[in-house]
Amino acid sequence: MFKDFANISVEAMNLRCLNTLNSALEIEYTAFTENSLTATMPVNEKTVQPLGMLHGGASLALIETVGSMAANLALDREKFVAVGQSVACNHFKPTKYGDKVTANALPLHVGQSTQVWEVSITRGDGILVCKGNITMAVLPLSRNGG
Repeated sequence: MFKDFANISVEAMNLRCLNTLNSALEIEYTAFTENSLTATMPVNEKTVQPLGMLHGGASLALIETVGSMAANLALDREKFVAVGQSVACNHFKPTKYGDKVTANALPLHVGQSTQVWEVSITRGDGILVCKGNITMAVLPLSRNGG
């Protein structure tokens, strides 16, 4: 499903995101298949709340980051761009300082004007921490000013 699958690399995705929120939260793309994308994020001083556990806002940022990149990989980027429209999640288990979480995005709906991606976040021991959905609006580049 990803457009130009053979020419995608995690190195290129990570380079594209230098000096963005990805850098600030240390989000790193690690793997992809033809229709999924995986990234990691450390649970550290940048991503915890005062009790030393993963901050829910950091989880939402991870969901939006991975879902957004996945959505854009599924488009003809010369003609379209996908932008976040809505993001929501449920938190299931805490994750403590020093762990690393992994987010995996899978498509639920890839349409002409919207996409919906489901993102599961697991902690180092494989336990599900959080699951969320991101809805992306698909816009022609001419409407986006690009």
